[in-house]
Amino acid sequence: MTSPRIHYFLGATTGHLLQCSVRIASSTKAHRSPFQMDMDKAGVIKFRHCGKDIYCFSVPECCPVCRESLSSRTRRLEEAPVSIPNPFMNGQKVTSSFLVKPTKGTFLREYDGSSDLHVGITSTKGVVYNYSEAGVCRDQHGWEQSVSIPLVQPDMYSLINQWDHYLEQFSSTDMWDPQRYEEHEHNCYTYALTFINCLLATQGKRQLTKTVFTEKFVLPRTRRASRYITLYQEISHKSFYIVDSSQRENDNCV
Repeated sequence: MTSPRIHYFLGATTGHLLQCSVRIASSTKAHRSPFQMDMDKAGVIKFRHCGKDIYCFSVPECCPVCRESLSSRTRRLEEAPVSIPNPFMNGQKVTSSFLVKPTKGTFLREYDGSSDLHVGITSTKGVVYNYSEAGVCRDQHGWEQSVSIPLVQPDMYSLINQWDHYLEQFSSTDMWDPQRYEEHEHNCYTYALTFINCLLATQGKRQLTKTVFTEKFVLPRTRRASRYITLYQEISHKSFYIVDSSQRENDNCV
């Protein structure tokens, strides 16, 4: 079976992002070892020592730069390790959201910055509705590592109560039949944004163009995700990622 992939680079300019050149490719999942899956769950930790910001998955016994002991008894407060927020969410555990994920593999393991991506909309029960050449799919797994953009405020009770009905009704129209799928003009991004604009119309609000939605909602989160991916992959390959503390003082990501 094949599935569409949206090709855009997480750290790219808006123009590149909006090209959304979709390709068709196999969606067969590669076998992954238990060790690889455990690594995907590992969190990034940062601590400071000898003028460096040191990123890793667990604090070592000795500083990898100066080899001094990192015993908690000798550690100063400013050197205490802190956890770096993971920008990815389990799509099956978020509701009424716009999701982005790689079509194949995961962000932290296989994604190389230019791989194909896929988008979907979650129901209030965590089912991910997404459009492909197979029509509208209703996934209950496969979105465990996604960039998530909430679409509804917690106090919008009326919309939340009707969300699943609206989503199912919208997805059941012949507009999203498999034969109408077109890789450049009528794809998963089209489906998700059209649904969002239909909801805005029912509330008497101005609809969003692809450019506005991407710039305002998608790019801020994917840029942060891109920096986290780079950090994570460096640690995976080298055990540590080390920079001068002054380099990271103004970095909003880490």
